[in-house]
Amino acid sequence: MSGFGEEDEEKGKLLNSPVSVPKPVILTPKNIPLLSLVASFSYGFSSLAMVFLNKAVLQQYTHSMTLLTFQQAATALLIYFGGKIGLIAVRSMDWKTSRRLLPLSIFYNANVAFALASLKGINVPMYIALKRLTPLTVLIAGFFYGKAKPSTKVTLSVILVGLGVVIAAAGDFSFDPMGYAMALTSVFFQTAYLVLVERSGADGGLSSTELMLFNSVLSLPFLVAFILGTGELWISIPELTSKMVSLSFSFMVIMSLIMGIVLNFTMFLCTIVNSALTTTIVGVLKGVGSTILGFVLLGGVEVHALNVTGLVINTLGGISYSFVKYQEKGRKKLPSGSKHVS
Repeated sequence: MSGFGEEDEEKGKLLNSPVSVPKPVILTPKNIPLLSLVASFSYGFSSLAMVFLNKAVLQQYTHSMTLLTFQQAATALLIYFGGKIGLIAVRSMDWKTSRRLLPLSIFYNANVAFALASLKGINVPMYIALKRLTPLTVLIAGFFYGKAKPSTKVTLSVILVGLGVVIAAAGDFSFDPMGYAMALTSVFFQTAYLVLVERSGADGGLSSTELMLFNSVLSLPFLVAFILGTGELWISIPELTSKMVSLSFSFMVIMSLIMGIVLNFTMFLCTIVNSALTTTIVGVLKGVGSTILGFVLLGGVEVHALNVTGLVINTLGGISYSFVKYQEKGRKKLPSGSKHVS
């Protein structure tokens, strides 16, 4: 998502009055420390829960594209009916905006599709480590489209992330080539999505809820065509029906559909209440928690000195990257002689 502008603008003056009206004190979410904390915690928790829910479902139900189709359909329906009954404000879809967002939708869904597919074959700690490669690939992409050269600290941080992945992979005795390939392909599409948003500002003027609606509706024809064309639909639906007799599996599937919506909402809330940078840092901290929990939940992880060392290096690189970006952001917001606005 793109950045958010300041909300403390003057609302107006009294008509035909020589007396100016003082600007009112507006209570924004940023004035409420508790809300800031709740927003950050909610995003971190929902993001962490989503990874493990998807992993748990895909351990029993391997049809990741069907799962993604259901998640996008659930999102579209919930937002649509929420708008109809007045719970949320959502603009009507139009051809011009849809055409502008179509490339973003394709890259976003390709990222999620390959990420889900990779979770079938690799354990959660390695999945988190591989997904942390995104800043490295964004940095590399920047060289090709003329983006300003990153600082030495940023470069070293992302190199540390990449080095950690290589070391961890060398010690991953449950190595799944297809799972790794899927995760790296997901990183590629995530990078393409981020670069496209940054260069075009294609999501400008839309709320997170509207972006979710447009993205879900635009992606559904392609997803449905894929599961029909590959024949996955005819295999996955009977299998899903038979497995839904299990209350535990049914609960996980329903929660996976719900948490997909909750995750996007809490990400939006965290960004509005705090900042985009805070959301990024919370994501990194979530990754640390996911890595630790991944060793004890859902299995699939063989603990060895080499992969633990690699994961530690990878995690330190991710934390270092966020810290350096935080410092750089602070310097940009506090130029010489300027007043700090939190």
